[in-house]
Amino acid sequence: MNAPSPDWLAPLISLIGGGKVTTAAEILAAHSGDKWSASHSPDVVVFAESTADVSAVLKFANERKIPVTTRGAGFGYVGGAVPVDGGIVLSTLRMNRILGIHPEDGVAIVQPGVITGDLQAAAHAVGWEYPPDPASLKDCSIGGNIATNAGGPRCLKYGVTRSYVLGLEVVLASGEILRTGGRLHKNKTGFDLIGIFTGSEGMLGIVTEATLRLIPKPASRAMLAAIFPEFEMAAAAVQAILNAGHLPSALEITDAFTLAAARKKLGAETFPPGDAHLIVEVDGRPAATAAEIEELHQLLTDLGATFIERAPDEASCERIWKLRREFSFSLRDTGLTKLNEDIVVPRSKLVELVTFARQLEKDTGIPIACFGHAGDGNIHTNLMVRNYEDPAIRAHADAALDLLFTWVLENHGAITGEHGVGLAKKPWIHEALGEVSFATHRTIKNALDPNGILNPGKFLD
Repeated sequence: MNAPSPDWLAPLISLIGGGKVTTAAEILAAHSGDKWSASHSPDVVVFAESTADVSAVLKFANERKIPVTTRGAGFGYVGGAVPVDGGIVLSTLRMNRILGIHPEDGVAIVQPGVITGDLQAAAHAVGWEYPPDPASLKDCSIGGNIATNAGGPRCLKYGVTRSYVLGLEVVLASGEILRTGGRLHKNKTGFDLIGIFTGSEGMLGIVTEATLRLIPKPASRAMLAAIFPEFEMAAAAVQAILNAGHLPSALEITDAFTLAAARKKLGAETFPPGDAHLIVEVDGRPAATAAEIEELHQLLTDLGATFIERAPDEASCERIWKLRREFSFSLRDTGLTKLNEDIVVPRSKLVELVTFARQLEKDTGIPIACFGHAGDGNIHTNLMVRNYEDPAIRAHADAALDLLFTWVLENHGAITGEHGVGLAKKPWIHEALGEVSFATHRTIKNALDPNGILNPGKFLD
């Protein structure tokens, strides 16, 4: 039985048109959550098609104090797109045009619904590059990337999404349209409003257009995929590579549990024996990448790698990345619920993190899989839980998460490096930010959204 329509539905349809508004049960269900476990049905889904639509909807909602939760592609991992208080889910996926690729200025101008992989392909077609590369790049949207300040394997060399946002058009809770920044690669006029909105998780405004920095596409890339007998040896290799003066475009590390799951899914012969896997990617001019790969191959050999696969060109690199992207799917195939935690620790703490994770595994009986971006300390520490739907098991797993996050914060780390806080990490936000910082966040939120309509129920509530 469908819930009764809200009394403001008819005037909303009159405002922006019936083709953009729906209360169909299957659409409401599809927009009730993201890739995290929580969900809550909105009252209405609005498919905005323009900045004018977004502005009109927010002005309408603000006057009536109707909650508005913005949704991109729905590929978030922390419940950031869950409409906790119902109201309106405002989807930006119909705003999916690349408005311009301008190599002469080194920028792309896009709407928020553009899929990240599509932008990369468009930039490549003119010999340029948009470096941010979250694992879900074929599915996630630029608007969602900006909302969470998304990362990816190339962050070590190229930085996260914020490093590529030069300008934004943002609709505020009042419906007013704010523009900040633009095509300039240097601009120190006023406060860094771009930085405030990037990573704000839909709580301060809705991005309706972004001007993004492009760089010339590196002429070549090459890669080494190495197996080590132990994780500690692979972690030591990460620091040795950097200490030797190399700055890879990516440094990815994988532990024994993840490798075992991958061997089971992809075939035992996919990875030679060993308890750690390390990917080292470099890019640049062809002669430079060829020389650097030779140096790195020798270095990894000296550091105890028992197997090294060389990928000297684009196609062979992509084959290795395809295997890397299978790790998450391999973990899901275990039949366990993957609590995907994107914690960050100082690089010097990598071995200590995995040692702690192994002890936590013994103490709780919950398997833990660690893999991710070793070069910047952003290690995805995944608690693999059987029967997570059982309330007692969920409470046990949540207590284990509390131990993990407490250890991370005590060791000068962060509870999220790229997924955001959303609902999943809300219980730890006060400890993570500190009271003064939390209060400052609230001050900014109250100034920009005094009626609290934007993505309510998340970490500032």
